[in-house]
Amino acid sequence: MLATKPYHVLAKPGDIAERVLAVGDPGRADSIARELLSDFVLVNSNRGFNTYTGFFEGERVTVATHGIGGPSAAIVVEELKMLGAKLVVRLGTCGGLTEKVKVGDAVVALGAIYQPGGALGMYAPGMCYPAVADPEVVVELEKGLREEGFNVHRGIVASSDAFHAEEANLGAWSSVGAVAVEMECATIFTVARIRGVKAGAALLVIDNLATGELFEAGAEERRKLELKAAKGALKALARIQL
Repeated sequence: MLATKPYHVLAKPGDIAERVLAVGDPGRADSIARELLSDFVLVNSNRGFNTYTGFFEGERVTVATHGIGGPSAAIVVEELKMLGAKLVVRLGTCGGLTEKVKVGDAVVALGAIYQPGGALGMYAPGMCYPAVADPEVVVELEKGLREEGFNVHRGIVASSDAFHAEEANLGAWSSVGAVAVEMECATIFTVARIRGVKAGAALLVIDNLATGELFEAGAEERRKLELKAAKGALKALARIQL
């Protein structure tokens, strides 16, 4: 029997908008809400899943925290769905896997490679389930990010469960055409599709495993770049048909 009541995102019915921007870092959720939303309210802080609901350009939206890794993201997508979400867009960071994906660029994920087993193995046992984004979400995210001045790459990403072991898998991921690596897209795309939620992901490139390029600017410059990416993603969120 499926759970119908959230255990971690302790918001009330009506607190969560149909359109959700989800980020890994609660501090990033705080910053996006303060800087880009109007009339926002903190509707959950339990377990560090800081969640705000407010308005962006007149559209009611929620900015939620999904934490690090697939299992955490699966919990949040499930509970956001229980609370009324119909669209979840991940805004995160990634590492480039090819020379053309430069630090400061953005990646819009078409789909994600993942290692069989783990959380996804429990959702789709014995299957190679297609972890793919909603096509309309992909198009609108690319458009929104370009409007904010980003060089955007559209492609397949690799979703990793082991942050500190990613470099060992660079060759395998690159050989099958993955353009970037991150940790949550495969789970978000799969859980969202199984539960009937539209999903997509916009990723800010902060390093490149193939070239060794790193984001050299300071914390304030990175914060400004993250907010610019968030603005592009929120523009897309507001335009997508539900």
